[in-house]
Amino acid sequence: MSKPVLLTLLGAFMFLQAFTPAALAQPNKIGVFDGQTDIGPVIHRGSATYKASTQEYTLSGAGTNIWFDKDEFHFVWKKMKGDFILYTRGRLQGKGVDPHRKIGWMARTSLEPNSAHVNAVVHGDGLTALQYRKEKGAATEEVRSEVTAPDVIQLERRGNTYTMRVAKFGEPFKTEQVANLNIGEEVYVGLFVCAHNKDVVEKGTFRDVRLTVPAKENFVPYREYIGSHIERLEIATGNREIIYTAPKSLQAPNWTPDNKALIYNSEGLMYRFDLAKRTPQVINTGNVKSNNNDHVLSFNGKMLGLSSSLPNLGSIIWTVPVTGGTLKQITPTGPSYLHGWSPDGKTLTFTGQRNNEFDIYTVPAAGGPEKRLTTSPGLDDGSEYTPDGKWIYFNSNRTGAMQIWRMKPDGSNQEAVTTTNEFHDWFPHISPDGKWIVFLSFLKEEVKPDDHPFYKHVYLRLLPITGGQPKVIAYFYGGQGSINTPSWSPDSKRVAFISNSDVSTQP
Repeated sequence: MSKPVLLTLLGAFMFLQAFTPAALAQPNKIGVFDGQTDIGPVIHRGSATYKASTQEYTLSGAGTNIWFDKDEFHFVWKKMKGDFILYTRGRLQGKGVDPHRKIGWMARTSLEPNSAHVNAVVHGDGLTALQYRKEKGAATEEVRSEVTAPDVIQLERRGNTYTMRVAKFGEPFKTEQVANLNIGEEVYVGLFVCAHNKDVVEKGTFRDVRLTVPAKENFVPYREYIGSHIERLEIATGNREIIYTAPKSLQAPNWTPDNKALIYNSEGLMYRFDLAKRTPQVINTGNVKSNNNDHVLSFNGKMLGLSSSLPNLGSIIWTVPVTGGTLKQITPTGPSYLHGWSPDGKTLTFTGQRNNEFDIYTVPAAGGPEKRLTTSPGLDDGSEYTPDGKWIYFNSNRTGAMQIWRMKPDGSNQEAVTTTNEFHDWFPHISPDGKWIVFLSFLKEEVKPDDHPFYKHVYLRLLPITGGQPKVIAYFYGGQGSINTPSWSPDSKRVAFISNSDVSTQP
């Protein structure tokens, strides 16, 4: 063989090698992802960036399609085993060239173009589908969604069942599912962009990206726990920010009126989380070290009310200076679960279990006789005063579904606030300016009306205090401990809450 021919063949071999997934994969950390890759022989190389200040990703990529028996697109990825829930708010930038340009979540066996995979995809023209290739080199199949152009995209794996949940921000999810899809135990999961045109580069932007590892199916509630994220949510935009992560259970952040800290409980202790330093510090509660997630700050921020267990009595209410110190026992009888403090500082409102019934009670903040406010059969919980002191909001399942209710501080004029029975609604929290209610909503197919368990698909929903249609402002994995107590920022622009993931299993 002549030298020119040999060099030509060598050059061709090197050219082909340059387009293998191994060569294109860039194993550099990009936010929560471990690398990025152009899948298939794309002409224009893609890229990905992460902006830490907004926790936002931007992907650019070319590629002809993600369809038939092979794919071309740009992919940021992380290897994961077992079950997962992938969530983001994503959008394509600009008008684009081809109506079938696309973005979304994907899980695939390998980085080869013809790999088995499943993806939750949104096209430029709004078409949305759960697409999948059952095995290497097979034709791609799909299940289309009734939702057009969603910007909230979620892909979940439970065993070999994959579920796509999509929504236009503010609306509940719509769901599609495919079962018996085995693409391997360890898969590449991540975000993608495809131009649907080999000569064009398109861009997609993704924020609120969450790679959640859910609790195992057989976990034991209140004995086993997974990790926690403290998140801040901007009400006007729905933008979320993780400000602290721990491998243990953190619960129920209160926002201090001076805007300097969050107060939360973990493993029986109370913590003050410094918002500037992003560090927690234990609050001295003396021998009271079985604190649960029913704790409340006084409106002036000087006192902290706690719910903590005593032997043979269950949860008992205590008060302590917010800086820690000497505690005062308020309720002699339990179980008693604190939820609200009156604006004038004189009265506490709580859920008491008496004679096998859960009702709303009040008690003087200095101690004294308790007063029962609700008497309807069923569970009444989550009571909280409005900032003007004129109403107490609470949740009740007296109609068969858990709904938000309100009443006068003396227990009169009890009336339902949420009436559609679409979800089970818990823990109403009133904004400091008195204009808004935020509350936690469980899916009725997952949760009974008298239960608020850990580790479920939940929404935070927002409702004007004057009434109207609730709007979803957060879609996340959590539940018990996420937002049991008041957690509005003092300017009424944000709320804090807890989302959950088994962070210990993620490298």
